[in-house]
Amino acid sequence: MELASFLGRALFVSVFLLSAWQEFNDFGEDGGRSAKSLKPKFNAFVNHVTTHTGQQLPPVDMKILVAAAIALKGIGGLLFVFGSSLGAYLLLLHQAVATPILYDFYNYDVDRKEFGQLFSKFTQSLALLGALLFFIGMKNSRKHGRQLRKKAPKAKAN
Repeated sequence: MELASFLGRALFVSVFLLSAWQEFNDFGEDGGRSAKSLKPKFNAFVNHVTTHTGQQLPPVDMKILVAAAIALKGIGGLLFVFGSSLGAYLLLLHQAVATPILYDFYNYDVDRKEFGQLFSKFTQSLALLGALLFFIGMKNSRKHGRQLRKKAPKAKAN
């Protein structure tokens, strides 16, 4: 069971680690292709947030966002493989921030091809988010279950 659990975590996290490795190799001085493709999506997200909340988000350098994503995916992925809750939380943070920015289906009409593609990727990303929440929940329930099973010390009989 331990081996199956480890292999499952390794396969799950391969998506994040391979993505982080690819972005790291492409990073360069300008943040690479990831920064270039992220900029219009991030600007659309900022406009969407500003329009609906009236709050202006602070300016952010795309190179820093891509570096943060690489760090969250890389460190979180490595920790997660070995069963760390911290790794799951780092990946959860990445997914929670990146998903609505990268898969902005809400900016397209339902009839357009882009809507379907982005919505599909958005729901897949939500599934990854759900799997991380499941892992964290199971990890916490096991920890809590062990605490409940500890018995009070027996009194010595003389």
